[in-house]
Amino acid sequence: MNMRRSIWILGDQLAEGHSALALADKSRDVVFMAESRKNCSRLRFHKIKLAMGFSAMRHFAKTLRESGWDVDYHSMADSPDYFAALSRHLGKFKPEGLLVMEPNSFFEREAVQKIAKRALVPLVFTPPVQFLGARGDFIAWASGKKRLLMESHYRLMRERLGILIDADGTPEGGRWNLDSENRKTVADWLKEGSPQPPPPPGHSHDEITREVIDQVEHWFSNAPGRAAELRFPVTRSQAIEELRDFVAHRLGKFGAYEDLMLSGQPRLFHSALSAPINLGLLSPLECVEAAVTAYRTGRVPLNSTEGFVRQIIGWREFINGVYWLKMPDYAASNALRAERSLPDFFYTADTEMRCLRETLSEVLGSAYNHHIQRLMILGNFMLLAGINPQEGLRWFSEMYADAFDWVMAANVLGMSLHADGGFMATKPYAASAFLSKL
Repeated sequence: MNMRRSIWILGDQLAEGHSALALADKSRDVVFMAESRKNCSRLRFHKIKLAMGFSAMRHFAKTLRESGWDVDYHSMADSPDYFAALSRHLGKFKPEGLLVMEPNSFFEREAVQKIAKRALVPLVFTPPVQFLGARGDFIAWASGKKRLLMESHYRLMRERLGILIDADGTPEGGRWNLDSENRKTVADWLKEGSPQPPPPPGHSHDEITREVIDQVEHWFSNAPGRAAELRFPVTRSQAIEELRDFVAHRLGKFGAYEDLMLSGQPRLFHSALSAPINLGLLSPLECVEAAVTAYRTGRVPLNSTEGFVRQIIGWREFINGVYWLKMPDYAASNALRAERSLPDFFYTADTEMRCLRETLSEVLGSAYNHHIQRLMILGNFMLLAGINPQEGLRWFSEMYADAFDWVMAANVLGMSLHADGGFMATKPYAASAFLSKL
């Protein structure tokens, strides 16, 4: 006799090819989704981050219902925590087991296992689908290495996937990395006539998103930011629109100007696609393929395409691999013994240091900075000031719409703060511009 199972879809697993859904039966099984006030109160998460996540979850549930799934959804108004929501679900539907796609973060995986054990429901994990490489493959590649180089893993991934590879197996254009062509300055930008792309697509707030905004402001009133300022996509169709807009209007100059920082230009030629990718609204491969297609059809140059591909196939995969290789001990890394507390102005932007003030004002207002601001302004200051790396990690995790544990651990502790002693970065990313203000 067929048994009814419940499919628990986590908030950062809103993927079309969700592996647990692929194993389930619409006519028999039921989807369980829950928002947890307790989980979202453990840190001071930015209201835009919260609103984006909850709205995306509710829209995903709506899409599942429209396609024939039975969805049991528990909102923040009736979900103090995951266990309470799951207990109500189990009491109502009485499934024989729980299917969950392997969580993307270590502590989330532990939490799901503990909740299922406490609820006395058998748990089965299905394979993750939001990355291009398997966790075991990365661990096998990294085995025995005292230091890892992203560039080596990037080349391996390019070869495995056949991305920008010529018929003879060599990299298209003759080089694996075209970063030397991607360092144009403000002077170059001015000489070129100060090019700017058109504004990104506007996503109006529908009834679902408006309700989420009101609830976030009610339940998380002390969190930073304003939920109504949400501008990130919350549906797959909106995310696809953002990807198409990036390829059409930004990718062409992304490479040349990806390291450029300009006052009043928080995005310029950057994609801002990491948030929908990390939620599952876009797959990393479809983003890569869209960029490669634009190059092959002559719409964008190779240096921009390779630079964008490297961020996804290279950096995103590498960061995730380091996370699963080194956790959970990695979270406590502090090789430089940095112990200063994070200054209060990281939550107010009230500082005389202009570059910090503008960067902090941007993230407090929008839950977004591009990667150079994060590394060379915010991370650089924390490194020079000797900020405790766990406090730095906490703040980055709170503030950014694209931040999840697997993203931020290696990016902050390894790349920005050198807290892992150089395991994943060849050198500390430090400069002396802040010293006079320390």
